[in-house]
Amino acid sequence: MKFKISWPTGIIISLASFIIFILYFVYKVTFVPAYDHHLVSEDYYKDEINYQQEIDKLNSAAELKQNITYRKVDGGLLISFPEEFKASDIKGSIDFQRGSNTKIDFNIPIDLETLDFLITNDKLVEGRWDIRIDWIANGKAYLFKEKIMY
Repeated sequence: MKFKISWPTGIIISLASFIIFILYFVYKVTFVPAYDHHLVSEDYYKDEINYQQEIDKLNSAAELKQNITYRKVDGGLLISFPEEFKASDIKGSIDFQRGSNTKIDFNIPIDLETLDFLITNDKLVEGRWDIRIDWIANGKAYLFKEKIMY
């Protein structure tokens, strides 16, 4: 027994299949939590206006004899500030952003007793992180940005 489909029926089946595929794709992207699509920043217009200040802070950090360093240790991620500053003079914040899941992003204020700052393992999940360290020392603003694999 031969199965014959006329060309108008084939076109209708093809169009119906395509429409079903598109509707399935739209549903999946819209309602499935795995495809959560949040902005990195809710105030991106304000952030864009302040971009020149960010560039100035990055340039200030680049002019330092020694910039911030980081390394993975047993307890977590150890961030070391430049030795040309006193720990008590450094104030600011450290932002950790996870591109794949904004729910685990966090911000820590910088309050140092030594030039080393430890981010414990319980706050960090394995994977890629965007680190942004915004600090002021001796009245001058600095910025350190890095993408790391933890």
